Amino acid sequence: MSSEHVLSTLVDDGHYFECPRWHDGRWWVSDFYSHAVLAIDPDGTTERVLRVDAQPSGLGWLPDGDLLVVSMKDRKLLRRGADGAVAIHADLDGLASGHPNDMLVRDGHAYVGNFGFDLMGGADPTTADLVHVAPDGTASVAASDLWFPNGMVLADDTTLVVAETFAARLTAFTIAPDGTLHDRRVWAQVQPAPEPADLATMLASFAFAPDGCAVDAEGHVWAANALGGVLNRIAPGGRIVDEVAMPEGLGVFACGLGGDDGRTLLACAAPDFHEAARVAVREAVLLTTTVDVPAG
Repeated sequence: MSSEHVLSTLVDDGHYFECPRWHDGRWWVSDFYSHAVLAIDPDGTTERVLRVDAQPSGLGWLPDGDLLVVSMKDRKLLRRGADGAVAIHADLDGLASGHPNDMLVRDGHAYVGNFGFDLMGGADPTTADLVHVAPDGTASVAASDLWFPNGMVLADDTTLVVAETFAARLTAFTIAPDGTLHDRRVWAQVQPAPEPADLATMLASFAFAPDGCAVDAEGHVWAANALGGVLNRIAPGGRIVDEVAMPEGLGVFACGLGGDDGRTLLACAAPDFHEAARVAVREAVLLTTTVDVPAG
């Protein structure tokens, strides 16, 4: 397993970066605690595109070019038009049992994960639903009993892969033409799933917690290990075939593949994921390295 990857800093001085996407020649990323959606040129030049008072997270685009943004603490999905006007695209309250977080948008259909419990308050972990938002904004439960449905990728045109952070696995679904999900199966069980318990016990009982993800042209998934400070490249079935370690003192919580040739791997890194600590200081960074296999 190779680990010869040189990391460079693209942007620093963030609170907590999440949900990176490569779109129209720029990186797009949310900074939770500055309440900002940022667009970043490959040279690091940064534009603040949108403020989301209730904390931005997942990002994606509709076929007409409108930007969708998860608004976490009021459990909304926002839509920003080309003119900059922002409206509520969907209300996720009542469907998301914890803060909505990461999102994938495909052909106008959005899939939104959520914490499932009060992570920052130290509540006992429990399962959550994955929410499907149809192109007209109608929201419904797409799948249930997921252990912290988090980062998502398309392994192919009809296969959605979801990171279950508190189950040490990636789970796949087949996407039907109407956007509903079927044929649930394990795509990669990297470690045995921990037994349900209180938060501290669960966090101490496993070492691989997949967070934000990206997929490459060989159908492998790069997943940020929120407990290990590394990006892991995972083959179907669960074998780790490559990794990128973060600098000492940094964890990693999301990643993206992009750049003009698709070979830039971007990492969202910070000392930890604890809200009180990250709000107080600006220690988050966006790091990049070059990989052999481009984005899928």
